[in-house]
Amino acid sequence: MLRARIYLLFFVPYTLLCSLAAVIGGLFDASGRAGHACARVWSLGSLWAARIKVEVEGLELVPTEGPVIYMGNHQGNFDILALTRAIPRLFSWVAKEELFRVPVFGAAMRRAGYIPLDRSDGRKALKSMNQAAQRIAAGASVVIFPEGTRTKDGALLPFKRGAFLLAVKAGVPIVPFTINGSRAINPRNRIELRPGTIRISFAAPIEVAGVPEAELLERVRSAIAAKLEVE
Repeated sequence: MLRARIYLLFFVPYTLLCSLAAVIGGLFDASGRAGHACARVWSLGSLWAARIKVEVEGLELVPTEGPVIYMGNHQGNFDILALTRAIPRLFSWVAKEELFRVPVFGAAMRRAGYIPLDRSDGRKALKSMNQAAQRIAAGASVVIFPEGTRTKDGALLPFKRGAFLLAVKAGVPIVPFTINGSRAINPRNRIELRPGTIRISFAAPIEVAGVPEAELLERVRSAIAAKLEVE
């Protein structure tokens, strides 16, 4: 607990600094690359301070051209930092709309080209999903956690249909990934931090064209589960 509290003394102002840099950089760069560069600096510094290493396998399976949707399991708070470090290409996050209201941080997310998803009611959610699908089809690769929240015990939670509806609307391949080791570093709803290694494994892309939504969900879930380590 002490290590976690000390880490937060670094992480909070460092996040504010990187967010400010992203906002300023975004004034001169509409592509989102400046914001993404700031996000990578943020992830590298934050992981270093927490004494967390990231190991990656399967990068050769990730397409080097064209937009994709990365989908994987969600184990802990450090998943976002680890994925920002692991994915070599420019990408955006599909995140809940509430995060975009956070002062400075929310503005930085917009500058980086991240996509808000309003889930407050059905109409707003559908509108947000259509806008996100258009952004993806136009060339933006994104990361989504189909579970919608972090797991408590490491097992996969039920997947939300929205992620797969979005994939079908966008019509781009899904690249599954599996995260291991994150939950032990920072357990859910506990102020604890343990140095360690987060392992991220990418699987071969899954095409969405002509595949029923239910089958697509099962294919992605199977690809993620195949690399999931039992704790």
